[in-house]
Amino acid sequence: MHLEPTEEQALIRQTARDFAERTLLPKAAARDVTCEFPAREMRELGKLGLLGICVPEELGGVAAGPIAYSLAMQELARGDASVAVAVSVTNMVGELIANNGTPEQRAKWNPSLASGAMTSGAFALSEPDAGSDPAAMRTTATKVDGGWRIDGTKQWITTGDHAGVMVVWAVTDPASHHHGISAFIVGAKTPGLHVGRLEDKLGLRASSTAQLVFDGVVVPDDAMLGAPGHGFGLAMMALDGGRIGISSQAIGIARGALEAAIEYAKQRHTFGKPIIQHQAISNMLADCATWLEAATLMTLRAAWLKEQHQPFSQQAAMAKLFASEHAWKICDIALQVHGGYGYVKDFPVERALRDVRVTRIYEGTSEIQRIVIARNMLRDHHD
Repeated sequence: MHLEPTEEQALIRQTARDFAERTLLPKAAARDVTCEFPAREMRELGKLGLLGICVPEELGGVAAGPIAYSLAMQELARGDASVAVAVSVTNMVGELIANNGTPEQRAKWNPSLASGAMTSGAFALSEPDAGSDPAAMRTTATKVDGGWRIDGTKQWITTGDHAGVMVVWAVTDPASHHHGISAFIVGAKTPGLHVGRLEDKLGLRASSTAQLVFDGVVVPDDAMLGAPGHGFGLAMMALDGGRIGISSQAIGIARGALEAAIEYAKQRHTFGKPIIQHQAISNMLADCATWLEAATLMTLRAAWLKEQHQPFSQQAAMAKLFASEHAWKICDIALQVHGGYGYVKDFPVERALRDVRVTRIYEGTSEIQRIVIARNMLRDHHD
């Protein structure tokens, strides 16, 4: 693995960085207060090619690969983590359809997702009683003439109220447990699909999180993504890749917080000198820089393995675990360096601490990542 990005990867990173600096950062604090969904920004990101980074060019994407995706996510999250998570889930849904859909499904949905015409996509897996254990889902898809009837409730769905299309998981064969789960592509305007409660969250407040209610939603046979009963496998595969995105988001948030802390520590004086010259402060910042470098390398390693079509589940879980846990520590230290000023909304580290907290929860909690890592270790040892 080369540690320097290719010309294309560097260009995508720079494109994301420029957009974050020019468009996202100046309004991030205001969006956090108003909770306004960044619809215009998402359309602009589509025009820049950042909503279909791993989608083939013939489907409207740029086919730049997982490393470019990780680099872009880091930069966007540094600017506004709320926008970054919407970008993450849209890329995730687009890649899932591009890799597993029929030619007709790909032609129908991928170009609109990648261009930003649909604003965003949604990944409707979690339920009120089925988060870390998706096999416990209760949403059902019952066979009817010419299609399937979907009934149930999905919870914690990022951009669920703004998505033009979503991938929805439902039980099609209850007797087969997780082998009886199938995935469906559902358009946002399908009759019977209702947006329920919108969550009032601690962080990522400009990214909506919705409850979706499926009340007799009928979709045609050709709405099924992949084969019957293969939905659980599709979800696990998508989550492996999604963890690279969330690791990258955590890194971006932490990098922004660390940069803010360093700048503040250079300017703030106590006992006759800048506080960055006090060993207590400089040692904390040195730890943060070390953790951030390690998280970045772990995440890019997982992205590289995925790009090489090699197994990457364990590495993605490790990267997500390490990056999210240490990004939280970095943001906490950055706030501490700011002292009382870090605790008020006038400084960005307050928002960073709120935004970064969820990276230890979604796309698999830290506890689930440890289970994934341990299972892979045991399997490798057994082999």
